[in-house]
Amino acid sequence: MAESNPPAEQEVVISEEALKRAEEYIEEEEGAASHFKGWLEIFLTAVAVAMSLFHLYSAYGIVPTQILRAIHVGFVLFLCFLLFPAAKRFRDRLMWFDVVLSLLGVAVIAYLLIDFDDFIERAVTPNQWDIFFGVALMLLVLEATRRTSGWILTIVVAAFVVYAMAGPQLPAPWTHRGYDVERLVGHMYMTLEGIFGTAIDVSATFIILFTIYGAVLQFSGAGKFFIDFSFAATGGTHAAAGRTIVLSSFLLGGPSGSGVATTVTLGSVAYPMLAKAGYSKEAAGGLLAAGGLGAIISPPVLGAAAFLIAEFLKISYLDVILMAVIPTCLYYLSLFLMVELDSRRFAMHEVEIRTRESLWQMTKEYGFHFISLLAIVVFMVLGFTPIIAVFWATILAAGMSFLRRDTALKFIPTRDTPIYRTRLVEALKAGSVGVLGVAATCASAGIIVGVVTLTGLGLKFSSIVIELAGGNLVLTAVYTALVVWTVGLAVPVTASYIICAVIAAPALTKLGVPEFAAHMFIFYYAVLSEVSPPTALSPFAAAAITGGDPYKTTLFSWKYTLPAFLVPFGFVLDPAGVGLLLKGSVLDMIHTTITAFVGIAALAGGVQGWLFRRTVLLERMMLIAAGLLLVYPAAWSDFIGLGLAGAVVAAQFWKRGLSPG
Repeated sequence: MAESNPPAEQEVVISEEALKRAEEYIEEEEGAASHFKGWLEIFLTAVAVAMSLFHLYSAYGIVPTQILRAIHVGFVLFLCFLLFPAAKRFRDRLMWFDVVLSLLGVAVIAYLLIDFDDFIERAVTPNQWDIFFGVALMLLVLEATRRTSGWILTIVVAAFVVYAMAGPQLPAPWTHRGYDVERLVGHMYMTLEGIFGTAIDVSATFIILFTIYGAVLQFSGAGKFFIDFSFAATGGTHAAAGRTIVLSSFLLGGPSGSGVATTVTLGSVAYPMLAKAGYSKEAAGGLLAAGGLGAIISPPVLGAAAFLIAEFLKISYLDVILMAVIPTCLYYLSLFLMVELDSRRFAMHEVEIRTRESLWQMTKEYGFHFISLLAIVVFMVLGFTPIIAVFWATILAAGMSFLRRDTALKFIPTRDTPIYRTRLVEALKAGSVGVLGVAATCASAGIIVGVVTLTGLGLKFSSIVIELAGGNLVLTAVYTALVVWTVGLAVPVTASYIICAVIAAPALTKLGVPEFAAHMFIFYYAVLSEVSPPTALSPFAAAAITGGDPYKTTLFSWKYTLPAFLVPFGFVLDPAGVGLLLKGSVLDMIHTTITAFVGIAALAGGVQGWLFRRTVLLERMMLIAAGLLLVYPAAWSDFIGLGLAGAVVAAQFWKRGLSPG
């Protein structure tokens, strides 16, 4: 995979067509919403703003859990059917059946809220109206998922429903007693174990509030500042172009939590710089996709699945953030090392990065954008719940936007800007619209979780995996990673995590892996779906911008992300490995972190074929072996790994000293 360096003076212009293709990949991940004008735009804006305001109120006010989840699903279904067309040919057109489905979605929720106490008492013996509305809700959720996430996830959910009903006809060991429509409706619609379960609870609390917060940052100009800040902070060396991508992807990804959106936003600005530095189209796209992938694993927001970890494990979201700190640092260390080695291996050109203002001046004028990000963590450390923390961070970000006229979230209409297009209204609207695809996925995942709890599929599946692995923890971890990776090929990250958390995590916990480590392991491998074909949306979006080959771009993104994605095995293969999650003894934390850092450096050198100078084949093999051994958290593997890495370093010193070659 050799990069061919384009001439330094070559001007690179990203065409409108390329940006349009890249936007299509964002739509593939988040859904292709229609864009209406006139009275319909005003109406839908009002509903979306009302949804955001309701959820902001629910963060601080008192709304019973069951009511909050139901109203959230009602808003989601209503807006999904009006904003997301049934087919491409209906885009930007409101069809009569969209109106019918949106109203039916409201009716399903209204029915359960009218006499809620009596409704939940009938869960074991639902009446005919319960069954009608319950079946309607399940079908509506499937259709909303199809419109926002595509056919694959919809078919997967439908397959789980068929599995629940066809239990007695299935071969061993998959057989179970089987459940009829009445039992399924009672479980999925009339309890908090199905559609209104943990996944939709997370969507109605954590996810939508963080989406609103991200929209407030976006419309107050934080994204542009983060990119400009990165450009100003990383210039001056041959590796400046790559460094800029790594730093800006972290700053952009933290608030957004979306890999594809971060890739496209960054690529549209930074690809010309990468091309001038000497990156080929595929290498530049791979680096952009790898940076975008970091958005899903970067505190303080991470991706939607991280909120689910907190709920599944019944721990605070701050604990999840803390567990993600070291793996995130390792990930970005890997990227930084990769771009540093790129600059030496391929003699990258130094690119002059021009910014309108100095780093200090820029920070002085716009540095307030950092404050709300830090405030989220500070609030949680002070004892606030994550929901209250992000509520006040959102208020803080909106308030501080008024420190400058060009960032202010104005809400007063003018002659040129009606109220429904003011910045504050647009931010509140974007907060609600941005959560619809994830919320529909969470509702569908609720059906999957409901089937698993009814049928005991999780225990069956874990027993099968352990039996195939012969009770060996290493093989069980490998098989679990393959299962998560395979599921991630077909469905989005959030759905992949939920499915595997309920069917695959028990296999690891049965063999003594702590539950939190098993869930973090699954989370990180679910994230791989962002760079894994055929759903490699981030690399494909990057390739659309660079004009490179999508599959070669995916291979480059794998190269950039490979070292860091071996780290999750450290969580589960040895008790000391939980030190990487900031759990266990202080000595274990320090020891496993240091050896993992050295291991990542060795892996980066081995993958790139370069350390202080070009490595020969034997040195590459030794570095890769050293990296694998050092990531494995055991004394014997650390000893051998350090020996191998030290031998390569000594050989390179002996040959050419410290010069980069």
